[in-house]
Amino acid sequence: MEKPYAFRKTTSALMAALTVLSAGFSAGILLVLLVYILRQGVAALNWDFFTKNPVPVGEPGGGIANAIVGTFIVVGLAAVFALPIGVGSGVYLSEFGRNRFGDVVRFLADVLSGVPSIIMGIFAYVVVVMQQGHFSALSGGFALGVMMLPVVTRTTEEMLRMVPDSVREAGLALGLPRWRVLIHAVIPAASRGILTGIVLALARVAGETAPLLFTAFGNPYFSVDINQPIATLPYTLFTYAISPYDDWHLKAWGTALVLTALIFVASLLVRSLGEVHYEV
Repeated sequence: MEKPYAFRKTTSALMAALTVLSAGFSAGILLVLLVYILRQGVAALNWDFFTKNPVPVGEPGGGIANAIVGTFIVVGLAAVFALPIGVGSGVYLSEFGRNRFGDVVRFLADVLSGVPSIIMGIFAYVVVVMQQGHFSALSGGFALGVMMLPVVTRTTEEMLRMVPDSVREAGLALGLPRWRVLIHAVIPAASRGILTGIVLALARVAGETAPLLFTAFGNPYFSVDINQPIATLPYTLFTYAISPYDDWHLKAWGTALVLTALIFVASLLVRSLGEVHYEV
């Protein structure tokens, strides 16, 4: 009896050590990446970098103010496209989608979440850019919005399913129609979890470059016109990084640091919203 017990104990300790090692390795890679980006990009940060537009090669100064504003515009458009459809789809799948059609929608949402981002860009190019006849922030927001859809849909569904059935039954027992129970009881109870999924989806698409190459494209000037090409942080980073100029390489690292910081803040927000409390 002692030998099997000792073997199981040793195996358990070994597996626990391997999981700790794996977790440490993953966290270590992230830490090294963050430190490296910080060291390379901090030299580019100054007031002009955040408040001025890009300047031609060889001129001192310049910044990424247009890209920062453009990123918020494009991501905001993506949210406008994705959130109503995504949240609505999640509500349907959770409350009414336990049938063949619901299974098909879930399957398609899972497939859509795995489609490469460059294909999303080509899709948005055909659907929006070719119809408009030019690149635009609107097409970029559409591409990122399509990428957000499966994340918002599946997160909303899972958060609503975590709400106890007793909440629904209590509302129905009071004689309320089902739609009022959903709006006034079920959805508010899952609101923190739904909001977490929304922020997570926004953080995911904020750093995408490939779809923007075919849609928003980029703009060296400050623009807030959603029907015209617009600068974004991922596209600006791509442009600076592939250039042969040392000054632009430094600005690329600074842009990478700003973009990483924005995603880091979004991740902290997701973590702060991570614990879902049901309040009815």
